[in-house]
Amino acid sequence: MAFEGPVFNDIGLMAPQVLLPTSETDMTKWSVIACDQYTSEGAYWKRVEELVGESPSMLRLIYPEVFLPEKRDEEIIAAILEKMKEYPAAGVLEKHDPGFVLVDRKTPSAESRLGLVVALDLELYSFEKGSQSLIRPTEKTIEARLPPRIAVRKDAPFESPHILVLIDDPEKTVIEPLMEKRNSLKKLYDFELMEKSGHLAGYHVSAATDMEVVVESLRKLATKDRFQAKYGAKDDQNPILFAVGDGNHSLATAKRCWETLKANGAKEDHPSRFALVEINNVHDDGLKFHPIHRLIEGVNPDDLFQSMQKFFEAEGSAVSFEEGARLGEEDVNDRTCGSSLSSGSTQEDSLASGHCHQFEFLCQSKRGVVNVARPKRVLAVATLDAWLNGYVSEKEAELDYVHEEYTIEGKTQSDDRTMGFLLPTIDKNDLVRTVVKEGVLPRKTFSMGHAPEKRFYCECRKFA
Repeated sequence: MAFEGPVFNDIGLMAPQVLLPTSETDMTKWSVIACDQYTSEGAYWKRVEELVGESPSMLRLIYPEVFLPEKRDEEIIAAILEKMKEYPAAGVLEKHDPGFVLVDRKTPSAESRLGLVVALDLELYSFEKGSQSLIRPTEKTIEARLPPRIAVRKDAPFESPHILVLIDDPEKTVIEPLMEKRNSLKKLYDFELMEKSGHLAGYHVSAATDMEVVVESLRKLATKDRFQAKYGAKDDQNPILFAVGDGNHSLATAKRCWETLKANGAKEDHPSRFALVEINNVHDDGLKFHPIHRLIEGVNPDDLFQSMQKFFEAEGSAVSFEEGARLGEEDVNDRTCGSSLSSGSTQEDSLASGHCHQFEFLCQSKRGVVNVARPKRVLAVATLDAWLNGYVSEKEAELDYVHEEYTIEGKTQSDDRTMGFLLPTIDKNDLVRTVVKEGVLPRKTFSMGHAPEKRFYCECRKFA
C-alpha cells in the first residue's frame, strides 16, 4: 500500500487526498464545530440538531462531548460508524487530487484567519513527557480522555480534524504567500458557518511547484541553528516545527491507534500513519488567544476558599481574597499583585509588590479576585490547577473547562453550590518558546479563539 500523495519525510508532511461533500450538499449544515466545544451548553447542540435535520452533516460523524455524561458510548459510536459507511456508499463524498487546502476563515472577531490543511506523520509526533519530537503538544495529554475517541477512530474508515497545529513563522513565509495567489487556485468551498460563527473558504494547493515552496519554507523554520538562536535552546534539545494548539487529545488518539495498528503488523506506508490537521501561523493577526476558565459544581464555597488558602500557605505562598474586585482589561499571567485590579480595590501591603498570580472567583453570593503571592509555578493556570484538581477529586465534585465568561456567570448565579474561576491568558508570541523552555503547559491553559471561532469539521480523509 502506498501513501496517497507526496511525502516529505524530513518534516513529517504529506499532501493528502481530501474528501469533501459533493456540490449538492448544503455546506452550512455539513460543517459543525469541534466536538469539545459547548460542553456545558446542551441548548447549542439541540439547535444544531434542529438545523441539520436529515441532511448530510459532520454532526453524524463526531461524538460531541456534551453527551459524555449520558454514558451512551456504544449507541453513539455505533451510529457514527454506520454513517461513515452510509455517506461514501450514497455518494455524499468525493475524493480530490493530492494537495494541501488553503483555508480562509472569517470569525466573529476577525475578518480572516489563514490555515493550511495537511497530513502529519505520527512517527514524528510524541506526547510523552519531555518529548523532543518535531511535532509535539503544547499542553499535558490526559490518557483518561482518549478511550472514547479511540473507540470511534479505531474502526472508522475516514477522519475529519478539528486539530489546529501552530508554526512560529513571524516572517509569514509558509501560508500567507498562498493567500496572495488564491485566485489562481481551485476553490473547493465557500460558505457561511452555522450559529453566526463566520465564513469558511478553501482553495486547493495541488501544483507540485506550490507544494515545494511550502515545504522549503517549513524546512527553514525547522533548522537546528534557527531553533537554538530563536529559543535559546540547549545543544541536546531537538527542533520543534509543529506545536499542537487545539485538538491535542485528538492527535494523541491518532497516535495510539497507529501504534496499535503497527504492533499488529501494519506496514510503514499504511494511511493511518498520517493524521489530517490544519496548520496556523501563531503570528496570524486573525488568531486570538483566550483563557479557558474553570467551573466547579457540587461544592461549598466557604469550604473551597479555606482549602485553597491552606494549600497555598503550606507551599509558602501568601493568599488574599478581594471581594468586589475585578481584573483589568489586560489579563496577563504574572504581575505585581494588585497592578491590574480595577480602581477602588485594596489589599494587604504584604501583597502589594512582587511576583504574583491572580484570577477571578465568582459564586452566587460574591465575586472578586484571588491573589497568590510568591507562587511556585510559572503560569497562573498551573497555580490554580495545582490545588483545584486535588480538591475536586477529594470532594467528588464536577469540573468543567469553559471558554465563555457568560456561561460561568449563568451557572454560578443559578446554583449556590457552583463556583467559577476566570483565568488570564498567555502571550501567544511566547507560546512555542515556553514549551521549549518549560515543557508542555497544564491542560486547558489557553484557547485559540472563543468557542464560535474554533475549527469546524469540513475536510475528511480516508485512512482505512
